[in-house]
Amino acid sequence: MSERTIGQLVVDATRDISELVRHEVALAKAELRDDAKQAGMGAGLFGGAAFFATMAFVLLPVAAAYGLHEGAGWPRWLSFLVVAAVLLLLAAVMALVGRGRVQKVKPPERTIATTKRSIAAAKGQAS
Repeated sequence: MSERTIGQLVVDATRDISELVRHEVALAKAELRDDAKQAGMGAGLFGGAAFFATMAFVLLPVAAAYGLHEGAGWPRWLSFLVVAAVLLLLAAVMALVGRGRVQKVKPPERTIATTKRSIAAAKGQAS
């Protein structure tokens, strides 16, 4: 029985490791392909849910206006006007609150300071 040289053993080990890595990559691709299909299906279902929820949110104010018309006996135009005014009031309140929140956002001061120090240190090393 002939003994193999260290070089031959290294070549064999390298080949085996390379083959193992190829198989692992192929396995990962197969798993990711299945996961990507599931994620795509989930995203499509979320999109469908968002569409139907949007349709429901469009119909709710219409139903409220007709409810005021039928239940309170208001004229149809007044019912729709009141519902539209309530929606505009809600939109205005949300916009004002959102504006206040956005105005509170400040630049990343610590990051800016450390970046300036890093640039100054790099310039000091370069010169």
